[in-house]
Amino acid sequence: MRIVKRLFVWTRNLFLLLVAASILPVVIYKYVPVHYTPLMFIRLYEKDGADGIDHRWTPIGQISRSMIQAVVASEDNLFMEHHGFDREQINRAIDEARKGRRLRGASTISQQTAKNVFLWPARSYFRKGLEAYFTLLIEWIWGKERIMEVYLNSVEAGTGIYGVEAASEAYFGKRACELVPEESALLAVILPAPRKMNPKRASAYMRGRQHHILSLMKKIAPVDMGYRYPGTSN
Repeated sequence: MRIVKRLFVWTRNLFLLLVAASILPVVIYKYVPVHYTPLMFIRLYEKDGADGIDHRWTPIGQISRSMIQAVVASEDNLFMEHHGFDREQINRAIDEARKGRRLRGASTISQQTAKNVFLWPARSYFRKGLEAYFTLLIEWIWGKERIMEVYLNSVEAGTGIYGVEAASEAYFGKRACELVPEESALLAVILPAPRKMNPKRASAYMRGRQHHILSLMKKIAPVDMGYRYPGTSN
């Protein structure tokens, strides 16, 4: 019995230590800019560091409102309403998988942010379980505005390009605060496959998606976060 008790105490303490170790970085990143993510290092390793990292942290108040509206319209139109998970999209994905159709994404912006900042991109039930855990943590500790800010600054937007500030400079030669709706929608188009699509060489498919996102941006409620950069109205 003594051995069982010691094992129980050891397991309990280890569990509490792991929980504390996972909560600490979430609390830190509520206030500190996220300059590096696991995906950045993975991509560097895959390319042996040849491409480098183009990433510039930008406060959400210095990012065009149209960019926020575009990613919500494209990726997660219930972002302001759910608590990290879109049950309707999850149920649809499960239903389509049961019918043998191609697997579709059902991740919210919150889930994508949790994965981008704390985890790795490989698909597995273990990783998805950790993603759900960190999603709950950031929804609870960060709140919507911080989640959006970190998402827009950590999302992969091209080979070696991370965040909308670097993407805006690379593709349009301007600051993220200067993006117009058409440019924001085009950036939103590439986010699901950033290393396969390039706004400078937009295909007919990309233009079609761009117009679809622009129409959705007009239909969803405005998502206005952060202090507006002086002189911006998009």
